[in-house]
Amino acid sequence: RVNHNRFISDESFVHLPLPYAIERTGSRPGLVALTFDDGPDPRWTPKILDILKAYHAPATFFVIGENALTERSLLEREIAEGHEIGNHTYTHPNLALTTAGETKLEINATQRLVQAFTGHSMRLFRAPYFGDAEPTTADEIVPIEEAQKLGYLSVGLHVDPGDWKRPGVQQIIDRTLEQVGESDEDHSDNIVLLHDSGGDRSQTVAALPAIITGLRAPGYTLVPVSTLAGLSRDQVMPPLSKSDRLAAETDLALFSTLGAIVIALRWLFAVAISLGIARALFLAGLALSQARREARRMLPPIDAARFVSVLIPAFNEARVIETSVRRVLASEQVRVEVIVVDDGSRDGTGDIVERAFGDDPRVHLLRLENGGKARALNHGLALARGEVIVSLDADTQFEPMTIARLARWFADDRIGAVAGNAKVGNRINLVTRFQGLEYVTAQNLERRALGRLSAITVVPGAVGAWRAATLRQVGGYPGDTLAEDQDLTIAIQRAGWQVRHDQSAIAWTEAPESFAALAKQRFRWAFGTLQCLWKHRGILRDGRPLGLALVGLPQAALFQIGFAAISPVIDLALVLSIAGTALSIHQHGWDQTQTDVAKMLAYWIAFTTIDLLSGVVAFALERRETWRLMWLLIPQRIGYRQVMYYVVLKALTAALRGPRVAWGKLERSGRVAA
Repeated sequence: RVNHNRFISDESFVHLPLPYAIERTGSRPGLVALTFDDGPDPRWTPKILDILKAYHAPATFFVIGENALTERSLLEREIAEGHEIGNHTYTHPNLALTTAGETKLEINATQRLVQAFTGHSMRLFRAPYFGDAEPTTADEIVPIEEAQKLGYLSVGLHVDPGDWKRPGVQQIIDRTLEQVGESDEDHSDNIVLLHDSGGDRSQTVAALPAIITGLRAPGYTLVPVSTLAGLSRDQVMPPLSKSDRLAAETDLALFSTLGAIVIALRWLFAVAISLGIARALFLAGLALSQARREARRMLPPIDAARFVSVLIPAFNEARVIETSVRRVLASEQVRVEVIVVDDGSRDGTGDIVERAFGDDPRVHLLRLENGGKARALNHGLALARGEVIVSLDADTQFEPMTIARLARWFADDRIGAVAGNAKVGNRINLVTRFQGLEYVTAQNLERRALGRLSAITVVPGAVGAWRAATLRQVGGYPGDTLAEDQDLTIAIQRAGWQVRHDQSAIAWTEAPESFAALAKQRFRWAFGTLQCLWKHRGILRDGRPLGLALVGLPQAALFQIGFAAISPVIDLALVLSIAGTALSIHQHGWDQTQTDVAKMLAYWIAFTTIDLLSGVVAFALERRETWRLMWLLIPQRIGYRQVMYYVVLKALTAALRGPRVAWGKLERSGRVAA
């Protein structure tokens, strides 16, 4: 009303101006609909379906797309047994916080999946979270409006016993029956909200029979949601038309492929974790068994008269060659000659040897044009006079008793080679300390364990001894692989010789001091291992030597190559799982997701505990090692091991491409402290 001054002086409303008008339907006295959110779940949904079938009770399942992706059979079972399916979005987000486009994507993705898997569309929709399912504010109503634009009927809830909080079986029963009984003309309490996924649903499963019988006892009839809405089953789940079926066929291929990938990743993760734990326990157990065996066994006596030829191939080793030779000459209780093979060095390596040891009859210098390590060693072998050959890298420093301890085993005519105990001598930064830890907990522990089964695959180039006759029998050092020490170790066993391991024969070697140098070295190792596995694949066919056929080569292929190749996928799956769990906690709250977190944490704790125990065993058997390295065992899993995965993948790629791979000489720092 406007007064004479043309100002509004009064107003009245025929209808209140509201941005939204919500119309409710479904009040049917005596009828109750059981609904289940968040499924399907491979553990809990089948149990709920079994109970519903036993009690002839219909229900409506509001499914999450990402859960249904791998559970097509459960969707089909729900429909086949007379239940209804509704849309509960694809990832269960809080729709009050999503954009209209995101809401549409969440709803449509689940619709397309259900159409592809079942041949039915969905017309029932329930938004995640109580606020969205029973909206009271504008931001909560918007998702309902978006679903309505897409042709959905939104299903609310008034009976919520809070089963997802796991309050106890009796509490779930009592709350359900109490809330249904409170229904009146102004407030219809005839849609019950329960959950068949999203955590531990054992209490829901246990409460369901009592809920069904408790509702029927006073005369309630259980019906699907469509009955409350006055609709038929085909109206809320219409079969696809012929034209829609063609599109659904394409979707079926896509969703089936995605589901297969998800299932494969789950199995891959489970198998990898299980194999990793089993291997750690297996190696630790074997190493302990071997240690007890060694403690009871009488070691061969040291023969101070034994003559040993020490071969040191050298290419640009000016920084380390003199120290290496002096450490060998300082060996005790053994007679030695040292043959330094200068493989075309350009830094004066040979000149240093000549100046420092020219007057020492025990030292011989052989100068060659550069032709590779294997060629250099074979030239040295041709000059060697000893019945035992020790070859070592120029960056390696022997302890005084190392050669004598290696040589004592050759009193047994069956032994063709002896592996020593290589340790990292330049523990100056995190990279080298990681390697020092790896040498103790992985390489040396593994070698000791495999020695128990006559399955040693590598006598390390840093510290190993060979019977001269054995080397000459197999044709000397092989030049057709990058891992000549591994190749030779396998070859002599195929020729009938045995390999031993002496933990007390210690050598200190220089490890790469940067991740770039480490990757370069380990690529050579990985590629060389691939070459050896391929070259000696006949062992698996023939079954001889038995230890290598049953354990040595299979474990090298499985864990050094296969496990490392799939580990990036496992790491990615773990990161995504952690991110997904964090998102789930944010969206669903701690109560609803603590079971998933506990399961993930249990896996991690179990694997880490086994890893730590294996490390403890390794350090306990290495009595002269510093336990300070142990704290790096868990951090080593981040960054360092990823470098190992990278080089294995690079080696596999190089092997498939087929180019010739060079040796990859590492620069020396000369910082080994024996």
